[in-house]
Parts: sequence; C-alpha cells; structure tokens
Amino acid sequence: MATRRMPPTASDDEVRALLERYQCPVPFHAVRTRFLGNIASPDMQGSPMKMVEALWGGELPVFDSLDEANALIGALVMGLWNRLTRHQERGAPFRLARMEVPATRDGMATLARLRREEVEGFVEGLFGDKESLDLPERAHKALGTLAEIRAMLEASQALAEDPTKPAPPGEIAATIGHFRELTRIAEHEMHEAVLSCTRARRQMLAALPARRPVLH
Repeated sequence: MATRRMPPTASDDEVRALLERYQCPVPFHAVRTRFLGNIASPDMQGSPMKMVEALWGGELPVFDSLDEANALIGALVMGLWNRLTRHQERGAPFRLARMEVPATRDGMATLARLRREEVEGFVEGLFGDKESLDLPERAHKALGTLAEIRAMLEASQALAEDPTKPAPPGEIAATIGHFRELTRIAEHEMHEAVLSCTRARRQMLAALPARRPVLH
C-alpha cells in the first residue's frame, strides 16, 4: 500500500538561509510579521502565494530547477506560514524576534530598526495590496497603538544614527530598556489584532451565501 507523502517543512533557520540564498529584500524578522498579518487579514482575496511573491516585489526569483522552486515555496508556505497560523488561538501569542545588543549607538539603532521593520511588516501583511480595510474595532485600536510604537522606534533610530545628536551612554541604556516594554506592548497588540480579525473573518465565512446545488 502506498503511503501518503507528507508536505515539506523547514525550520526558521532553513527558511532564513533560503531567503538569503535568493537575496530576498525583506529580512526574515519582517517576513514573519508580514505572514502573520496576512494570515489574519479580513481580505478574502489574499493568499500565501501572493504574499510570498510580494517578498520579491511581485515575482518569484529565478530558479535553476523546479525542485528549487518547490523547496523555497514549501519552506515558506508549508513551513513558516503554517507554523504562524497557530497564533490565531488565544493561548498561542506571537513573539517578536529576540536580539541582544550592546548599549551603544549602533546597538540602539539596530534594535530600533528591527522592531520598526517588524511592526511595518505586520501592517503590510494585514493590508496586502489594499489601501483600506474594514477592520474590527479592537484591531483598529491595535493598529493605532502600533503606529505610535513605530513612530517612537523611528525617532530612536534617527537619534542613534545621527552623530551630531547627543546620546549619553546612560540614556542609550535606558532607551534600550524601554524597548523591552515596547516589545511587550507590540506583541500584545499584534496578538489582539490577529484574534479580532480572525473572529471577524470566520464570521464572514459563516455568512457567505450558498447556491442551491443542481441535482441530476
């Protein structure tokens, strides 16, 4: 008896290596949040493949063989995307990337950039190619908080990258410490947005009209 072949999967490290191999312009930490946002998006026309293609500006990279294409798509969709779908449950909150940085200008700029790109990725994934969406009230509130966090991160990054602006070591260390609280808040708001949008999407699917089947 033939056994059913299981779909390919890939670890986060393997996905990261493939993104680097095919020179994906979107860093791995932002790919994660883009996928998460798109998984929860109320846009019923979205799809994992469209989101994967969007990572390279709308077209997949050039492959030497069909196997290479399948390996990349399998790693991103059957691996990373499927793992992220579990965060649609209340008991499985999403966690942003963790990074230890020194209390220096470069460290502060690196962490601020990473968090900003994660927040931006989540919003990009949620909206996809849409300019506007009808979001549930809780998700709308969450996006407002995330926008405030993004603005703070952008300001901190600009300060750290401008050598003409004073940034005493004590203030840098304190700011990096504040980033931990911002991370906690961003994770909470992303999770609440995902839960809210997931509920709304399920309600929309349940309300879709059904056509009477043709009986032969």
